[in-house]
Amino acid sequence: MVTSACVGQTFVSPVEVWRTVRGGTGPYELIVNELRVPRIAVGALVGAALGVAGALVQSVTRNPLASPDVIGVGHGAAAATVLALATGVVTSPGALPVVSVAGGLAAAGLVYVLAWRGGMQPSRFVLTGVGIGVALSAVVQLYLTDSELEAAEQVKLWLTGSLNGRGWEQAGPLAVVMVLCLPGLVWASRALRPLGLDPDTAAGLGVRVDRVRLGLTVLGVVLAATATGAAGPIGFVALTAPQLARRLTRTPQLPLFNAALTGALILVTADLAARTLLPPLEIPVGALTSLVGGPYLLWLLGRRKETAR
Repeated sequence: MVTSACVGQTFVSPVEVWRTVRGGTGPYELIVNELRVPRIAVGALVGAALGVAGALVQSVTRNPLASPDVIGVGHGAAAATVLALATGVVTSPGALPVVSVAGGLAAAGLVYVLAWRGGMQPSRFVLTGVGIGVALSAVVQLYLTDSELEAAEQVKLWLTGSLNGRGWEQAGPLAVVMVLCLPGLVWASRALRPLGLDPDTAAGLGVRVDRVRLGLTVLGVVLAATATGAAGPIGFVALTAPQLARRLTRTPQLPLFNAALTGALILVTADLAARTLLPPLEIPVGALTSLVGGPYLLWLLGRRKETAR
């Protein structure tokens, strides 16, 4: 975060960054306090929320290839945003995050209802999410091919996932949601231990497996939907952060706190690269994380095949 605050088209020394953040006036006040620091705060919060959300979803499904993106949260947020713009329900850009959060929650709820068959099986839950995500993606593409150029460009920019122009208006609500979720995360860290066992064994120990899975899923979806509302759909952070955190800590279960730190590190670093790789062109951070996350996903699939043998 310090490096990101210093590096850019204009380099600012760490001493000047610290002085400016503490309230000092000078030539770097606009660059540090108005442009870089709020953007870094949004990136760190979004990355942390996606890291925890990915850890929760992967723990529920017991599948390292699962993430909130897979169960339709991002697609639901995108479809809700597109429909709101198409019907004229939302005219203010400030209301789009609320719409995207509602869409993500609605999509995840629909997936859960359709996947329920007298109980929740992780494989059915993931496959249902993939199907709903494909259908919602088709809705978005249909709108983009039959809409005004200005509206289509606005939607395309949001769909790439970007921290450009993000500030305290997005960081504040996301921080509030994460603070409100802290009691739930404390409960989740304890609930994950028996959930790592076989479902029959966990049920024999008195754990209500379906209720625990539902609670963990709701918590993960709320965090992922709020993060998507703040920065748009940013892929692969929720997928990679929990697994990297697990390999770094070498713990038997996915560590929530470490997944949050890893997600924040990934997104802040990716945003720094997006700002500085091709100046003055700025790459959307969502495109950069997808570019790196795709090969990681292929590597993870190959690793699982080798383990299966």
